[in-house]
Amino acid sequence: MNSAPFLWQGTLGEMPVTRLLRQVAGQMLGSPACGCWTATPPLQFLGTSPQQIPADASFHSTSFSGTDQPRVLITGGLGQLGVGLANLLRKRFGKDNVILSDIRKPPDHIFHSGPFIYSDILDYKNLREIVVNNRITWLFHYSALLSAVGEANVSLARAVNITGLHNVLDVAAEHNLRLFVPSTIGAFGPTSPRNPTPDLCVQRPRTIYGVSKVHAELMGEYYHHRYGLDFRCLRYPGIISADSQPGGGTTDYAVQIFHDALKNGKFECNLKPSTSLPMMYIDDCLRATLEVMEAPAESLSMRTYNINAMSFTPEDLAQEVLKHVPKFQITYNVDSVRQAIADSWPMNFDDSNARKDWGWKHDFDLPELVTTMLNFHGSDTRVAQAN
Repeated sequence: MNSAPFLWQGTLGEMPVTRLLRQVAGQMLGSPACGCWTATPPLQFLGTSPQQIPADASFHSTSFSGTDQPRVLITGGLGQLGVGLANLLRKRFGKDNVILSDIRKPPDHIFHSGPFIYSDILDYKNLREIVVNNRITWLFHYSALLSAVGEANVSLARAVNITGLHNVLDVAAEHNLRLFVPSTIGAFGPTSPRNPTPDLCVQRPRTIYGVSKVHAELMGEYYHHRYGLDFRCLRYPGIISADSQPGGGTTDYAVQIFHDALKNGKFECNLKPSTSLPMMYIDDCLRATLEVMEAPAESLSMRTYNINAMSFTPEDLAQEVLKHVPKFQITYNVDSVRQAIADSWPMNFDDSNARKDWGWKHDFDLPELVTTMLNFHGSDTRVAQAN
């Protein structure tokens, strides 16, 4: 996700990052990719792009009139959020103005729904050519390895989440893009205030995913203050979506529970029943992302915001599911790695700045979330049974 712009130092030589990423993606999607990882020496990199930004460089935000729609690129577009975001943006800006990209081959229905191209964020030249050839003005950077998957392969997570970010920042600054990079509840750690967690506080995460997201927040803000890059970032809570599979995150139990409740009538949770975490339905998440990107720059008092909708525990969620599936049963088989991660994350997000600065307001609380998820999966189950 190589050419001369990306230099690996030391004894590693050329690391087959793209192949490793495909293996990780295959594992996350349940495909029979090899589960064996080759140990690699520590990585170092020098200059993720050949373009060295001059010290006196100055970049300015791009404004858009009603007739001058943004040209959008979404990296990591086949993950949990990319396809949904592309659909939302295509309704807003037109199908041909939004390009979805990834290193994996898309399913037919995604390929035929609008422009799709191969994009490897670790290949600076490839990324730069895409931006130039397609006259990109907005970039949504979703390429990342999530929390649990990142802990299983720290070297790959460091390459994708940090080195890939550097390439994106350099391309965005060079070509005057408006750049969105998502952050996460995982950007906080056990020494952060947990209930509630404000926008500005101590951040000492203990996962490579969290560390890389703090790095992204600070680098984006640095590029904004140093070069005028129009960088925008939201710290997402756990995102729950009806039409995507769990992708290796600690909050994925809140997606899997709906699949299992309707299919088997029972669910085994890998977190303790009392583990409270901030959560959000995907429609709210995607709408917040578009709203912060469209907000006038002068309304933004900061460049990285918390957003929130609700907080609940596995026990809370199970009780709400029981109202719809009376025979539903939940058991607990705690995964120590995921539990330790969850225990270091916020229990509740303070998103008052987002609500004040650009009018953020969520639509889905827990009852609406559960009803929506069960209706979606219930209709899918009935169709499968009919077939």
